[in-house]
Amino acid sequence: MIAQLRICVPPELSAAVLDCCRGQLGVAEVSRQPGAAVLPAGDIIHVLLARESVERLVEELQALNVQQNGSISVFMPELVLSDRADKATAEAPGEGADAVIWDEVSRQTGEDSRLTWSYLAFLILATQLAAIGIVTDSTIAIVGAMAVGPEFGPLAALAVALVRRQWQLGRRAALALGIGFPVAMLAAAFTAWLSVPLGLFPADVLDGGSAVEFIYHPGPYSLIVAVLAGTAGMLSVISRRSAALIGVFISVTTVPAAGFVAVALVLGEYQKAAGSALQLGLNLVGIVAAAVAVLLFYRLVTKRLPEATARRLRWQRTRTRG
Repeated sequence: MIAQLRICVPPELSAAVLDCCRGQLGVAEVSRQPGAAVLPAGDIIHVLLARESVERLVEELQALNVQQNGSISVFMPELVLSDRADKATAEAPGEGADAVIWDEVSRQTGEDSRLTWSYLAFLILATQLAAIGIVTDSTIAIVGAMAVGPEFGPLAALAVALVRRQWQLGRRAALALGIGFPVAMLAAAFTAWLSVPLGLFPADVLDGGSAVEFIYHPGPYSLIVAVLAGTAGMLSVISRRSAALIGVFISVTTVPAAGFVAVALVLGEYQKAAGSALQLGLNLVGIVAAAVAVLLFYRLVTKRLPEATARRLRWQRTRTRG
């Protein structure tokens, strides 16, 4: 897997940046356009390299304060036909699909964790769907609510914040969760409160409904499913496989549990409300804990792989000279 970097730097930094790019393992091509940048004035440097080498090169460029004096842009070309690129990919440590570009992960999760009107709208709509599925004993509506819910974004951002100690990102994610869920639950409670006197469902609707019983009966598998979903979700973020997130959304009962709490409180079913609240808590904790574990594992692996590759290359060069 090949990546492309576009680096904008002032002329006095160009030589240092070029040396940094040339010496990076996994680089296939380096080109320079002197004076091509107008605002700010400077040079444009393009680098074609293996995706698994991007993180180390970005770290070295940041050490040169390139991001303060210019910019670093990362692109993923759809198709690159080059023997040099293939050779660079083979020499780079690890696999491109497993490579973590930490700034990319932070930016992606950060964008998904903002408390925006669209985020609130999706969470309210998802909780309303869950409440309808609960009172109508409709599994389809509950699954639809799981798919619509946007809560994984802030949960993933919270995990990234804990691992990378980006406390501003963590506060933003916690705000999105701490405000989003109560607002959505209040909206669901209000509609449930209006629906009972209108005769849309009876007050004893929660006495039946075997299809939704799992929501307020948390057990060991509740936490296990949350951990598996959190692992799969963070892997999909790292590997840029957004299609896998749909399965993650459908597998966890965060939104259905929030909807059940709202309906149960309105109907006076406090024990069931407590059970569903516990289900919600287990899901949130399990997802974040699993995502943190995945990020810690990848950080450990991505640090050790380049060191092992450098030792292997030194050993090969020693044998060649011998």
